[in-house]
Amino acid sequence: MTRRPPDPALAAELNARHLRSSARDILEAAVAAFHPALACACSLGLEDAVLVDLIAGLAVRPRIFFLDTGRMHQETYDTLAALRARYGLAIECVFPRREAVEALVAAKGPNSFYETVDNRLECCRIRKVEPLQRALAGTKAWITGLRREQGPTRAEVEPFQWDPTGPGRVKVNPLASWSLDQVWQHVRAHAVPYNPLHDQGYPSIGCAPCTRAVLPGEDVRAGRWWWERPELRECGLHRRPSAVGSGR
Repeated sequence: MTRRPPDPALAAELNARHLRSSARDILEAAVAAFHPALACACSLGLEDAVLVDLIAGLAVRPRIFFLDTGRMHQETYDTLAALRARYGLAIECVFPRREAVEALVAAKGPNSFYETVDNRLECCRIRKVEPLQRALAGTKAWITGLRREQGPTRAEVEPFQWDPTGPGRVKVNPLASWSLDQVWQHVRAHAVPYNPLHDQGYPSIGCAPCTRAVLPGEDVRAGRWWWERPELRECGLHRRPSAVGSGR
């Protein structure tokens, strides 16, 4: 494939070509188009464990990194260790800037994110969004575990999308069309290590204070920032520009 700088037209072209491709084919197309300026953001949730398994089988592997906010569950760190051991991959840890975290906690306390959406987005920006931008510096595309089935903020996810939050990057979503059942089928068929919180009612896992188990039948994202309206439940990593808003 002829390489050219990423732009919205390239994202649309790749998406049209791979709209019904397998996850592995989407990853291989991303490698062909963007490597070595390609990275995978791994949250250590179920979908991202599948991505690690798929990436481990590629001839050319993109860099994988994990955003360690400093407020993760112990089970998440255990999953990081298990994936590193199973696949022998160097999953990099990216941390927030210490000075920014200290200033936030000094000014507003450790749990200001419960008070308003603006406060929660501020915490997410410091602990996740800014570290993500550092981790993606120099990349042309990044791989995520987003799926359409994950909730209203993700219903329009496609395999390749222009990323409006990044300076000239394409977002690659190999699992966009997968159902949760398909994710579990892959995990079980390939004995993929996964976060044990998924067996305790946590379909979506983030920072410990902002994640809870959900009840049977609840939306898969209902346990994330449950005190906010559903259309606002993104941290900024995948937040749609039209969804920005304030409130309690």
